[in-house]
Amino acid sequence: MSVYTAHDEWLEPTKAAIAAGKVICLPTDTVYGVGANAFSADAVTALLEAKSRTRQKPPPVLVASIEQAQSLVESVPEAAHKLAEAFWPGALTIILPAKPTIGWDLGETNGTVALRMPNHPMALELLTAVGPLAVTSANITGQPPANTVEEARAQLGDAVAVYLDAGRGGGGVPSSIVRFNSDTEMELIRAGAIASADLERVSGLELA
Repeated sequence: MSVYTAHDEWLEPTKAAIAAGKVICLPTDTVYGVGANAFSADAVTALLEAKSRTRQKPPPVLVASIEQAQSLVESVPEAAHKLAEAFWPGALTIILPAKPTIGWDLGETNGTVALRMPNHPMALELLTAVGPLAVTSANITGQPPANTVEEARAQLGDAVAVYLDAGRGGGGVPSSIVRFNSDTEMELIRAGAIASADLERVSGLELA
């Protein structure tokens, strides 16, 4: 287990850990997260096991750009693209149909993927360097989310190979989650940091 701050040479050892299928802890704009290679079934399994989480709750995927997100899904509805342009990076998660040829196994996703671009420089630098990561909150399922690396380490310990310490996390309200059931049907899955009225105004669609 290694701990790095933003002042350390953290990127290369973190990339190596991810390439080896290890679980890492990273800061986001909300709480600390644990991440792993989304394209490795073994890495995703290690991620879920670290949290004592079942495959019935698959992790979201964090991306560094709209372009990264587009590479993972069948298509991006115009309304979803408008939301991403307006609220990414930030506390908005968008669920879209995943490409059937993507070749990953995140759990029981029913053919979809939950995408978010976090508003944190360290996270974005990592995601730009390694590509999309399966990421979920850095805590044991049922326990409080971690706002510091110390809180994450107390819960997850050696199940995480690398901890990236950027100080206290943003905390606060979790991301809003919307799902596109078609190009013109948008469903609110979780109310969060972005007001429903703003989601409707920007997308041009009514929330189901």
